Amino acid sequence: MATAKLMDFDKALEIFEPVLGFEVHVELNTNTKMFSDAPNPANEAYHAAEPNTLIAPVDLGLPGSLPVVNATAIRSSISLGLALGCSIAASSRFARKNYFYPDLGKNYQISQYDEPIAYEGSVEVELEDGTLVRIPIERAHMEEDAGKLTHVGGATGRIQGAEYSLVDYNRAGVPLVEIVTKTIFGTEHRAPEVAKAYVAAIRDIVRGLGISEARLERGNLRCDANVSLRRRGEEKLGTRTETKNVNSMRSVERAVRYEIQRQAQILADGGTIIQETRHWHEDTGTTSPGRPKSDADDYRYFPEPDLLPVEPSIELIEELRAALPEQPLARRRRLKADWGFTDLEFQDVRNGGLLDEVEATIAAGASPASARKWWTGEITRLANAQEADAASLVSPENVAALQKLVDAGTLTDKLARQVLEGVIAGEGTPQEVVDARGLAVVSDDGALIAAIDDAFAAQPDVLAKIKDGKVQAAGAVIGAVMKAMKGQADAARVRELILERAAQ
Repeated sequence: MATAKLMDFDKALEIFEPVLGFEVHVELNTNTKMFSDAPNPANEAYHAAEPNTLIAPVDLGLPGSLPVVNATAIRSSISLGLALGCSIAASSRFARKNYFYPDLGKNYQISQYDEPIAYEGSVEVELEDGTLVRIPIERAHMEEDAGKLTHVGGATGRIQGAEYSLVDYNRAGVPLVEIVTKTIFGTEHRAPEVAKAYVAAIRDIVRGLGISEARLERGNLRCDANVSLRRRGEEKLGTRTETKNVNSMRSVERAVRYEIQRQAQILADGGTIIQETRHWHEDTGTTSPGRPKSDADDYRYFPEPDLLPVEPSIELIEELRAALPEQPLARRRRLKADWGFTDLEFQDVRNGGLLDEVEATIAAGASPASARKWWTGEITRLANAQEADAASLVSPENVAALQKLVDAGTLTDKLARQVLEGVIAGEGTPQEVVDARGLAVVSDDGALIAAIDDAFAAQPDVLAKIKDGKVQAAGAVIGAVMKAMKGQADAARVRELILERAAQ
């Protein structure tokens, strides 16, 4: 794939104004699918399931099968619409979106078109420096997910060059809410940051509602980023591209930045932008062409004849409104104050998407400082090394239990890191890993004194130096004792015993 020419980002923004739009898909965590009674298990169970086992006739599009709306999905969709500041439609209707879906058996998607469940809202997002940006929401509508294709053969795992493709319908029919923004103007040089902050805000909202696990790396939350450019001083909007299904906050930011630079160079060279979908490549930080982007007319929408309109009562809407949790922005401000974090400390937690994990770890008994240290430090480091999400590696309860062992003097920080690796490797709880690996700190002063005496015998000059008041020389003995104890000693206690022995 040829590398596209890119214009310098700052130069691009001197010539062009970036115009954004986002379509975010949220998978709902209902027990069953949107239009069938097939199971819709949580992430781990879903990924452990054999292909084509979480299915029902409706999901396969078998003749004679009829859809039935999931009532919980309706409630979740209304709650999300309310949290987005939307109006809830007194009556909304499902429609058939006709399109060739090789992984959707009936060859159309049940979605909503001109009568969505929620419309006309807005979300306030906070940038890293505290700047607030209001994102206008056009609609939030209900639909079903498609299945998944696995391309076999070829070097890339993509359809190009594959020998054949396998279809897994386990995901077909999973409930979705698609959130569509209005056209977003005025983001200027902060456009990539705004994109990242918006997706983070949606994730925080749906997690707060408890309606989705909202993990980008698992596909529970998927963002399509629309980017176009128009020359300064012009009114006419440019042609947009839609970068599909980027799977991390950082990727959303990078993809928007890349498209601005790519489109700017094409336009500056006298070329034209093709209205198309584009695929984001995490390894190269680039996008590549997908398919020509269809307009609504191309989908030949018409009302779904097998489903009645959705007409929620005013009482239900108000019940769900009263149950809305604290807004994410207000929650962040409260947590920062409760935890006593500096702006930088709190930003580290927020940027890592770790607010829920830190909060749960504190609730399980850890101090705010220790919870932040573990999640933004060692756990994040291990997650980056494994190219995994930090929250997927270890539970907050185990992190709190690990810190309790440190606080009790059972583990040093160094030993605790080894225990953490064992927990992540599936060896059990922190205490079970300590017991199995024999990692507890040696607290027997007799054993430590014996190791100290051996070190003094091997280094008699060090003992003389300490007796002469050169206490820094104790470092050599501490090192020898820690080596003898295989790191399973409290260095501070070893130092105390060294000075006591030298004073005798």
